[in-house]
Amino acid sequence: MALKDITLGQFFPGSSPIHRLDPRAKLIGLVLYIVALFLAGRWVSYLVVFLALALVVALSTVRLRALVRGMKPVLFLLAFTAVLNLFYTPGRPLVSFWIFTITDEGVVRSILMVARILMLISCTFLLTYTTSPLALTDGLESLLSPLKRVRLPVHELSMIMSIALRFVPTLIEETDKIMSAQRARGADFDSGGLVRKAKALIPLLVPLFISAFRRADELATAMECRCYHGGEGRTRLHQLRFGPGDGLFMAAALSLAVGVGVLAHFGW
Repeated sequence: MALKDITLGQFFPGSSPIHRLDPRAKLIGLVLYIVALFLAGRWVSYLVVFLALALVVALSTVRLRALVRGMKPVLFLLAFTAVLNLFYTPGRPLVSFWIFTITDEGVVRSILMVARILMLISCTFLLTYTTSPLALTDGLESLLSPLKRVRLPVHELSMIMSIALRFVPTLIEETDKIMSAQRARGADFDSGGLVRKAKALIPLLVPLFISAFRRADELATAMECRCYHGGEGRTRLHQLRFGPGDGLFMAAALSLAVGVGVLAHFGW
């Protein structure tokens, strides 16, 4: 797996209907979609959830290749989840060898769990692909603004999340540059077993941490030079406003969650 396959935190500018949605509507829609995912029970409800995701992906004009490439870092998690559900789910035995038994219910649950994880990751990636970090920060801060009454630092937490998302691609690019420089000096990161590969990555940590701390210090200096002192009394250049499309999107997401819940209740 190449580091460039990690696409979390990247933003693909566009003018699609999904790009134009209010970030608060997308965050609410994401939460409702995740609720629908965990309410889904069998094939029919999973098919409904998948078709909803496919429709949003089509409307977003995000390339399917970008979503598929983002799945590569979680292949081990998918395989581990599939194996656990395959061998440790009770049901009618299909294949039995040594201490392992594959059941019909295990096969079904493995497929459904892998599909759930894939759709969960896809909808999360779709949010960052179609929403800039600044808009995401503003939307999250607006949604959490009622918590300011209990003195929760909403603005600061939103800013931390935004900075973290913004610097994920930067740190990945920096790591790739350091690895290329180490390879040019004869370092080998690909051969050997898992332990040897882990040891080969240790020389990357020191320059990577130095680079991360340097960037953090430069960012802090830049924010201080611009008189940043937290969110108290700050105004925004672009005010967030809900439009008809945002209301329609949230209503569709709510209908999806309720509909999937009803299907799951009837065993579908």
